[in-house]
Amino acid sequence: MKKAVLWVIMGSIFLVIFNTFFFLLGGTEHTASVWISYGFIHFAYIMLLLTPILTRKGKSKAILGLALYSISSAYFLLEFVVGIVFILISLESINAPLLTQMSIAGIYAVILISNMLANEHTAEAEEKRQLEIDYVKNASAKLKSMVDSVKDKGSSKKIEKVYDAINSSPVKSHPNLSQIEAQILTQINVLEDMVYMGNNDGIISLTDSLLIAVNERNRHLKVLN
Repeated sequence: MKKAVLWVIMGSIFLVIFNTFFFLLGGTEHTASVWISYGFIHFAYIMLLLTPILTRKGKSKAILGLALYSISSAYFLLEFVVGIVFILISLESINAPLLTQMSIAGIYAVILISNMLANEHTAEAEEKRQLEIDYVKNASAKLKSMVDSVKDKGSSKKIEKVYDAINSSPVKSHPNLSQIEAQILTQINVLEDMVYMGNNDGIISLTDSLLIAVNERNRHLKVLN
């Protein structure tokens, strides 16, 4: 059986049990205040089921999702207790149940959205950090492969100098350096083609240019950070 079907079945258990008790014990004739509480309990439960969808994808999804799920769980439990109380006392006026449960839902919405915004910031910072790591990691991996594959010793030493410069570069970056980092990665791709073609003159010329660009990137990074 597919996982999605199992989740639907599990999510339906509470609704089936709650509605069975509600209609068998209370019937179908209720005051407006009871139906309001009935609706709010269902809303709280549906929000609990939808919470995983609201979690931003990323490496920290499990941690970020746990915080949102805890908030939705607390709201559901509180609403369930409050809703059951109003269902049992079955007030003629809708004012107390409506205002109370609207207030609880409003507080829940504010807390949930605040945490979702915080999660967005965390996820964006995580993505930025990953891009910064990828610059050094990907560039270093390509250059290391070229060092091992190039046959000319002079060309190999030149590539190795660029490799050492990038491999020892700070991982942390800055938005202002995105253009120069993109240019460095593009030049490394061109260098890879030259290694493949055995163009030693082009390799020596391009590695000199790359070394200048890498040092310039690192120099700017010290100023910006």
